[in-house]
Amino acid sequence: MAESLTEIKRRIDSTKSTEKITQAMQMVSASKLNQIEKKSSNYLLYSSKIREIVTHMAAAQLLAISNFNDKSSTKDGKDKIRVSSMLQERPVKKTGYLVITSDRGLVGSYNSNVIKAVTDMITKDHKTSDEYVFMAVGGTGADFFKNRGMNIAYEYRGVSDVPTFNEVREIVTTAVSMFDSGVFDELYVCYNHHVNTLRSEFRAEKMLPITDLDISEVKDKHVSYIADPSQEEVLDAILPQYAASLIFGALMDAKAAEHSAGMNAMRSATDNAKDLIDHLTLTYNRARQGAITQEITEIIAGASALE
Repeated sequence: MAESLTEIKRRIDSTKSTEKITQAMQMVSASKLNQIEKKSSNYLLYSSKIREIVTHMAAAQLLAISNFNDKSSTKDGKDKIRVSSMLQERPVKKTGYLVITSDRGLVGSYNSNVIKAVTDMITKDHKTSDEYVFMAVGGTGADFFKNRGMNIAYEYRGVSDVPTFNEVREIVTTAVSMFDSGVFDELYVCYNHHVNTLRSEFRAEKMLPITDLDISEVKDKHVSYIADPSQEEVLDAILPQYAASLIFGALMDAKAAEHSAGMNAMRSATDNAKDLIDHLTLTYNRARQGAITQEITEIIAGASALE
C-alpha cells in the first residue's frame, strides 16, 4: 500500500505541473488572440477601402485587359508581376489551393478541420491529381500533403503569431508568378475563419484571377479618372496590393482562429488536469484512510492476541 500511495502522490504532483503549463499556454494564446483581434479590426478598414477602389475601377472599365500591355511591374528590380495576368480568365485546366494551417500542434481540431475540408473539395471537384496543386502556408498542411505524395508547388513556414504585411509579399509574388506562368489557372485561399472565441468555420475564397468584384454596388459607373504618372502605373501598384490584402486578411483571420483554438485546447487541458487531480486526491485519501484503518486493525488484533 505504501508503494501505491507513493505512486498516486507522484501522479498528483506530475498532473499539477502539467496544469501549470497548460494554464500558462492558455494565457499566452489569449494574449496573442487579443493582439491580433485589435490589429484585425484596424486592418478591416484598409481592406474594405482598397476593395472599394478596385471595384470602382472595374465598374469604370479601367481593369479591362485591353488597357494593359505585356510589360511587367519592376518597381523593386526583383519582383515582376504582370498586372494584366491577374485579371485574365482562361480555361481552367489546373486549380491552385493556397492552404493556411499552423506550424505547430496543441490547437485542437484547427488543422484537421482545414485539411479535411480541402481534401473533401478536391475529391468532389477533381477526378485526378493532375487537376490541382497546393501552395502550403504552415508546416502542418505542408507535411500532410507531402506525406501523401500530393503535388506541392510552394510552401511557406514560420508565419509570425501576429503577421506583418511584409511577410505576405513573397507569397503574393510567387502566387501571381505561378498563375502567370500557367502552374495553375485559378487560385483559392483556404483557411479557418475566426467567428468568435468558441467557433471558427472553413472558407475557400477565390484570389486569382481577380474576377469576383461586384460592380453592382458602385453607384456612379461613369466616373472618369485622371491618373498620374499614368493609368497603367497606378494599377501596377494597386492590383498587387489588392491581391496582397486578400492573402494578408486571410492570414490574419486564420491566425486569430489558430490562437482561439489553442486557447480553448489549453483551457480544456487545464480543466481535465484539475478533474484528474481531484480524482487522484480522492483516491489518495481513500487509500491513505484504508492503510490507517488496516494498521489500527492489526494493532488491535495484536493486542488481543497478547491478552
